[in-house]
Amino acid sequence: MDSILLKNVRAADGRNDGICDIFIADGIIKDMGGNIAVQADRIVDGKGKLAAIPALFDMHVHFRDPGYTHKEDILTGCAAALAGGVSGVVCMPNTDPPIDSPETVNYILDKAKDTGVEVYPAGCITKGMNGGELYDHTKLGVRIISDDGRPVKNAEFMRQALENTNKNGLLAASHCEDLDIINGGIINKGKISEKLGVKGMDRASEDSITAREIALADSCGARIHICHVSTKGSAEIIRDAKKRGIKVTCETCPHYFIYTEEKLLSRDADYRMNPPLRTEADRKEILEAILDGTIDCIVTDHAPHAANEKADFLKAPNGVVGLETSLAATLTALYHTGKLSLNRIVELMALNPRKLLGLPEPRLEKGAKADIAVVDLDREWTVIPEKLHSKSKNTVFKGETFKGKNVMTITGGVIRYDILQG
Repeated sequence: MDSILLKNVRAADGRNDGICDIFIADGIIKDMGGNIAVQADRIVDGKGKLAAIPALFDMHVHFRDPGYTHKEDILTGCAAALAGGVSGVVCMPNTDPPIDSPETVNYILDKAKDTGVEVYPAGCITKGMNGGELYDHTKLGVRIISDDGRPVKNAEFMRQALENTNKNGLLAASHCEDLDIINGGIINKGKISEKLGVKGMDRASEDSITAREIALADSCGARIHICHVSTKGSAEIIRDAKKRGIKVTCETCPHYFIYTEEKLLSRDADYRMNPPLRTEADRKEILEAILDGTIDCIVTDHAPHAANEKADFLKAPNGVVGLETSLAATLTALYHTGKLSLNRIVELMALNPRKLLGLPEPRLEKGAKADIAVVDLDREWTVIPEKLHSKSKNTVFKGETFKGKNVMTITGGVIRYDILQG
């Protein structure tokens, strides 16, 4: 295993933030400090311009494997993660077959084992994600459960699942959507859907199930994690629940605090995802919920689809890729605007997701595992879909110019992604 010396880098791990050298060997940080004088196989001089942060963790991705590998597979998904500075992910269970058996879990783990990315499959809440029979998760070997895009319709089944998490220690995550309210809607219901003449998704779909899940969790003292929050109403409901001591956490994605439904005027299905882009009032509230601590994590909901599937605006499946752009988008929108510190972004994108899953908290300190993203905070670059590592190119940020880019990803002391050379 090669040794690496990062010189004059800004080390920020959510706790400390300062310029130093970092020496990596045997998979760990061997030394940190000023003017480290050692021989190393690779020396990177950050010249005070590069930042070293704990590699990120995205707790909401879709790798489409098994079953839909024409869109993405575990290998290409992990390559996209590494390009984005991400060393750990949670794969959602809407695969074929769904992740409701030890065999499927083991298949995913085995395929990911040599990628340098820690992949944690999310198990289904109900068998086959059919909303009926609850699964015995003690046999599944997962840390998180969700029925993802098909939320558990029966409230009592969901309550029982939450009650079970008090015993098995798992985290239940809910894609909050009432499918009866959605009823075939494809974008946010409002002035843009009316202008385009397409059926909209009423925000009550998200808000009502968010309120339901919180009430169910409160009834049995369980934890509940609300996925990809997109509405002003849901953010307010979660904020209030946290004040009342309910064990609710939540996440959002960069597109919800950067873009609005106005993007849909192009009739481009790459701007269609679920939940959909909302109004300016929603965007502002999601941003405020990040700033005031209501939102715990920034994730991607990385959802690859093939180009031919996204070609028809009305018939295309919902979803966008995001692993390679999430850090850059967040740095551009929140760090370079002075809204969040680098340490706070590390908390949202690296520390908090791991805490929620009961994983060790990454640190930049002597003796720690060397899982590090090296970031050029000031590098400006334009998102070109064809250059993405993901098998699918359906990015909501195509053509966008960002400030800040991951330039090297180190996991287990091994350089897995590197654009500093060449």
